[in-house]
Amino acid sequence: MIKLELDRKTKEIFVKEPSEVTSLQNGFYGTMERGIISLKPEEAMYVMDIRNGKAYDEAGNTYTFNDIASFFLDKPKLLARYLTYKDWRDKGLILRYAEEAEGSYGRGSTVKYKSEKFKLDAYSFTGVFFPEDLITIVDDETVGKELYERYWIGQFGTYKAAHRGKISKLDIYETIYLVKHGGLSLKNCKLEDVIAAADERIKYFEDMYEVYEDWRKRGYVIKSGFKFGTHFRIYFPGASPIREGPEWMHSKHVIHIFSRKSKMIISEWARAIRVAHSVKKTFILAIPGKKTEIKVDPKHPRLDFLAYHRKKGGIETPKDGKPKYLMYSLTEDEYIGGEELAKALAECKYFGLEMIMAISDRESSVTCYMIKAVNLPGSEYEYFEIEWVQP
Repeated sequence: MIKLELDRKTKEIFVKEPSEVTSLQNGFYGTMERGIISLKPEEAMYVMDIRNGKAYDEAGNTYTFNDIASFFLDKPKLLARYLTYKDWRDKGLILRYAEEAEGSYGRGSTVKYKSEKFKLDAYSFTGVFFPEDLITIVDDETVGKELYERYWIGQFGTYKAAHRGKISKLDIYETIYLVKHGGLSLKNCKLEDVIAAADERIKYFEDMYEVYEDWRKRGYVIKSGFKFGTHFRIYFPGASPIREGPEWMHSKHVIHIFSRKSKMIISEWARAIRVAHSVKKTFILAIPGKKTEIKVDPKHPRLDFLAYHRKKGGIETPKDGKPKYLMYSLTEDEYIGGEELAKALAECKYFGLEMIMAISDRESSVTCYMIKAVNLPGSEYEYFEIEWVQP
């Protein structure tokens, strides 16, 4: 048994017995001062839950797990923090508190994507925009087929059966892109009418189109991600819709747009990542809007824990290693905003660490996602690869 001593007035929790202090110190719990270890709430709760800790006050009164937790219910995300703390610790890994971070650890990583300027030949052609469907039809067979086969713009004929039909179908993003950059004129409306129709039907459409145009201008093919529960799927420069050999070309990446102005429930966001992972696609989170300098207060971090991970032959610890991640603790029913996430990622960049987003569900199971920055040369926006991981 580990005896925890509670100071009711200050809400501080201590361990004083020398053998217990040594045990906790070896496990990298708490803060040592003059032979006494002071525990933070999540640490005390873990010791009571897992390590047979018993809590007493100065008068000898005993306290249960809930009694101790109740002292700290004003602490934001207390249970989410505890559950993610417990999950990491149960895996034999070390967590410390984010406010202990010092300087840059140099462990953040960036995934660099290639970028090449997209060159579209000069065209002059017409189409009809169908506002209820947000689709434009081009019935010039020559132009429609050429746009599809050379640039993979639009869908000529039927999907995976281009020979079945003579018209080309342009989605709303392709329509606007070609009006702006590809010589398309609409017989029945103007560009502003198309944008107005899209704004009315698609939430945060301006952000969606900005991401579409950003990747298209850098040579990528960007198509609907509907089948994968995301906004877009992308193919790297040089991709073609023409079947070569027995297999069709399959996308390996999907993009989900997370507007800085929006909030999204974690369960939906995580579901999209899981779907992408299940079909072996890299999930890219897009936060549109020009990158801005976000001020980080290292003494008051918004993230929760410094997470140490594994190394060859063992685990990393504060004694002989560096943390690898900053952990963000959330629950499946929580909402997170695009601006909030951007600030959290800026904090990771400041400390030179990658982000682990740890999400506890209603059964207290914890799912972890690793987030890495994407470098798309020439882009002013922020993109991140998100991967489900098992620590």
